[in-house]
Amino acid sequence: MGAVTDLVTRKATVRRMVLAGRSRLTPAERDAAGTTVAERVAALPELAAAGAVLGFASFGAELPTDPVMSWVLGSGRRLLVPFVDGPALRAADVATLDDLAPGYRGIREPVERTPVDAAVASVVLVPGVAFDSTGRRLGYGGGFYDAFLAGIDGLVPRIGLCFDLQIVDEVPVGDHDERVHLVVTERREIRAKKR
Repeated sequence: MGAVTDLVTRKATVRRMVLAGRSRLTPAERDAAGTTVAERVAALPELAAAGAVLGFASFGAELPTDPVMSWVLGSGRRLLVPFVDGPALRAADVATLDDLAPGYRGIREPVERTPVDAAVASVVLVPGVAFDSTGRRLGYGGGFYDAFLAGIDGLVPRIGLCFDLQIVDEVPVGDHDERVHLVVTERREIRAKKR
């Protein structure tokens, strides 16, 4: 029991520290970073042959993802966006960003919730509170994304999107925490080092 309590405490400490730093960014800084990250993602080799991209709608002080989702749609690729369905995340097609509306905890989700198999995605864009250089990811603590990612082939590129200040030396993880292959920030791209 002590190890689990210690892990929860370490995760809470990192979460608190990173979210405090993120909340100090101005709206202009957030918007500029969102645009830069979208440009970086569009140039990634992983996106060159991607027919379908599983994105996510940012909320609150997160890195704005509308620029990258707009690029996906404008490039003729299929865009899937997750939504909360009871205890699980599912994904639905989105033809325009106007197809999104506030849902679970105010996070924008597809209005039309006809679930599609997330396995059709060639690339998965992943939110997170913090990431490290080995691809470890710290979420908000609900476990939705870890369970969702566990159901998608681990060979499908998983790309974390965040502000550079959300990169930490080491993200504390447990057995069920899923990783990403690459993290894109407004300053750099970090390909996960071998674990």
